[in-house]
Amino acid sequence: MVDMDKPYLSVIVPAYNEEKRIGRTLDAIGEYLKKRDFSSEVLVVSGGSTDRTVEVAEGKGSVIPNLSVIAQTRAQNRGKGDAVKTGMLRAKGEIRLFTDADNSTDIAHFDKMRPLFDTGCAVVIGSRHSWDAEGARQAISQPWHKRILGMAGNLFIQVVAVWGIWDTQCGFKAFRDTAAEKIFSRQRIPGWGFDVEALALARKFDYRIGIIPVYWINDPMSHVRFSTYFRVLWETAMVRLNLIMRRYAA
Repeated sequence: MVDMDKPYLSVIVPAYNEEKRIGRTLDAIGEYLKKRDFSSEVLVVSGGSTDRTVEVAEGKGSVIPNLSVIAQTRAQNRGKGDAVKTGMLRAKGEIRLFTDADNSTDIAHFDKMRPLFDTGCAVVIGSRHSWDAEGARQAISQPWHKRILGMAGNLFIQVVAVWGIWDTQCGFKAFRDTAAEKIFSRQRIPGWGFDVEALALARKFDYRIGIIPVYWINDPMSHVRFSTYFRVLWETAMVRLNLIMRRYAA
């Protein structure tokens, strides 16, 4: 029996102090969705924002009819990974996509993902690296120190947790409902390393992963800081330890 209340696509937008960007991003998502032939919902998860992120997002209900805003308190805010987990497990869609609040990857890239889900992928991710997918590119490259740190960090991530994927951190990933529920219900990393953990779990559970190239626009207002890179490496090591200790129930 077909569940008429189950949308095809859920879009999850984690947001922390994004009052200056979330409105523009939701406008773009709403414009995209209204032109598509599938049902959808949008969930904004505010991770303890102290600005007007929640109010601005709630004001976009006229642009996106099926919009939900989940407002976590500061005490509940554990990081981006936890916000994405909350959205993934509350979503109802057959496909569940998370995308960044700065709209660095245009929502229209989902058009490239649909055929991969139709051919059997359970997880489809966007990549900014041409070694993952031909045609991937960045409008403006990141600063040189971020590029160097990113490449060194990715080599570490591949050796320790997710071999063969050159861009594990792109904030544009989609999961079939069954995969989303199995992966995110077991997620233990609440911070920036959650991307690595999600992909490592996808591999553990033998889900087929597809990769699409994205055109990524670097935002100078990004919340990613120098220390974030080292935090991701630490959390990657924790993912490996969790796998070894069999802390992810099958």
